[in-house]
Amino acid sequence: MKKGLLLLLLISVFANAQNKRFTYEYSFVLDSTNQAEVQKELIVLDVNPEGSKFYSYELFKSDSLQLVEITKQANSGSDFINVKQSYKGKIFYTIEKNYPGFQIYQHTGLGNDRYKVLDNRKPVWKILADKQKLGEFETQKAETKMFGRKWTAWFTTEIPIQDGPYKFHGLPGLIVKIEDEAKYHSFELKGISKYVENNKLQIDDDRNYEKEILIDHVKYKKLAAELRNDPTKSLREMMNSATTSFKIIGPDGNEIKPSDLIRQRELKAKEDRKKNNNPLELDLLK
Repeated sequence: MKKGLLLLLLISVFANAQNKRFTYEYSFVLDSTNQAEVQKELIVLDVNPEGSKFYSYELFKSDSLQLVEITKQANSGSDFINVKQSYKGKIFYTIEKNYPGFQIYQHTGLGNDRYKVLDNRKPVWKILADKQKLGEFETQKAETKMFGRKWTAWFTTEIPIQDGPYKFHGLPGLIVKIEDEAKYHSFELKGISKYVENNKLQIDDDRNYEKEILIDHVKYKKLAAELRNDPTKSLREMMNSATTSFKIIGPDGNEIKPSDLIRQRELKAKEDRKKNNNPLELDLLK
């Protein structure tokens, strides 16, 4: 009897997940030594009965405009196509959740490779009695510890979808807002709409995910640590494996020695590490 009721509940929940787009504002501080520099980016959670995809809407729009421009140039008969990078944001990953088991995959890049990272970690929630109205929704408070941080979430049973931004899920309603204890990373729901096939991220086509390497989170964490410790490893391997000689031309039009290029990349990576010391998944640094 209980199994039957659970099945009916799941059917009801996923029936309510027909092609909905939830737009969140993501506020984040990447440099913990400069807390005044808060960055913001719109991210969408596209939900359907099979699962959800969470990705930067700004990146999606940038890619779409770039595709239109490339097509226009190609159709003009020109032999030269100028590809401009218009995306200025920070969010390049995509989070994919498969229903009803909530298998979570993160599509991301490390070095020269693309990875599809299976993450089996599940949030363990403590649901509290506190309630408040956020926007048009009555919400309830919940807490969890994930990714080396303590999180406070506000969810609404008015939207019976057990999903939320990033990898968060498992509450008896959509997560309307969630932020870590230090308020370095925060997601807040800003809009709800329907989406159609031609207005969503086409994972296989647009993001080249057919070339991904499937790994689990433990392996990903190890690779990320190796890249932090040796940021030019991929570049050196590519140069060493080259079967023909080639010249490297810098932005000023002059030739750069491979050793100088590697040194420049190492210095830049060191500087980037200083400024990006506060990722959402803080435990990646441990």
